[in-house]
Amino acid sequence: METGRTRTPRRRGGWLILAAVLAGAAGTYGWQRLHAPAEKPAARAPAPVPVTLARVEQGPFGVVLGGLGTVQAYNTVQVRSRVDGAIERIGFREGQVVARGDLLAQVDPRPYQAALDGARAKKTQDEANLKNARADLERYTKLGDYASRQQTDTQGAQVSQLTAQIAADQAAIDNAATQLSYASIQAPIAGVTGFRLIDVGNIVTAAQQTAIVTITQVEPIFVVFTAPEDELRGIAGALAAGPVPVEAWSTDGRTRLSEGRLDLVNNQVDTATGTVRLKASFDNRDHALWPGLSVSTRMRIGTVADAVTVPDDAVQHGPNGLYAFVVEDGTARLRPVAVGRSESGRTRVLKGLSPGETVIWRGQSRVQEGAAVAETRPAGSAALAQDEAR
Repeated sequence: METGRTRTPRRRGGWLILAAVLAGAAGTYGWQRLHAPAEKPAARAPAPVPVTLARVEQGPFGVVLGGLGTVQAYNTVQVRSRVDGAIERIGFREGQVVARGDLLAQVDPRPYQAALDGARAKKTQDEANLKNARADLERYTKLGDYASRQQTDTQGAQVSQLTAQIAADQAAIDNAATQLSYASIQAPIAGVTGFRLIDVGNIVTAAQQTAIVTITQVEPIFVVFTAPEDELRGIAGALAAGPVPVEAWSTDGRTRLSEGRLDLVNNQVDTATGTVRLKASFDNRDHALWPGLSVSTRMRIGTVADAVTVPDDAVQHGPNGLYAFVVEDGTARLRPVAVGRSESGRTRVLKGLSPGETVIWRGQSRVQEGAAVAETRPAGSAALAQDEAR
């Protein structure tokens, strides 16, 4: 009996020790899991850069020369009085479009009308004297030997003198009529009037320098602009082949104002600037061009049949020169390029790109060599596509 009592406490102590060991192991495992470093997630590939793409195209490309010019009136006339007198009436409004022969101002015509009437009266008087002289000459001639030769010769001279006097009278009449016509000041050309410089009631003279008004002819109108001397041969060749079209644009290049043609290449090159002056004429029916206006010009001197072109923004400037990003299998590849002229938003590529390739048009600022790219449409293109589908 005693032996059994002494064994029972030993078994309970062993179980207690085993439980304590297991509890310590579990605590250690929990502490290790709590303080163990977190596992790093796997690295993700960078997202494709959204860009706008464009095709490298091949086709006709106009050779266009740009320049800066100034609009000049076809004709400019300062209207002055050719006779002396007081201004009785002004027949135009400032800024009015007038035709040739329209009345601009009226000078007091009475002195000139009186001079014309006097010249006509003098001619009538001399014609009467001539008639009488011719009658006397006829009588002397019929008398024959009864009239002396001296009388006949003197009467003949009298007739010739009066005939010449009548011719002088007619000249005086013509002069008086001309002076009278000058009293009505008319527009010598068709054009637009400027500011009125003399008012009604003022005295004008033929010798004064102040004009009554200035008229500028704006239909047609000229634009004088320049081109580099290196382009002179191409310009001359185009002009010899036929009409050379020239467009006038606003100085910011956003608005086309008028279309015309090249009329003249100046006969010398400006050695100081290395440019040659050109003159183009425009019909200007809508008066979009105005004398003194500064414009930019675009002159087409030829066409390249199979030019390789890309949008202007596809060509970028880098430390090593010009380049473009070509997209191959969704990856951007930097490609050095050589370019020529730009026209209507497209640039001619001379070297570096082939027709049919895809280039990045917009969004290059976030693109590097070898970067993955994804195409996005420009703003508003989705709505435009929906409208076209409808």
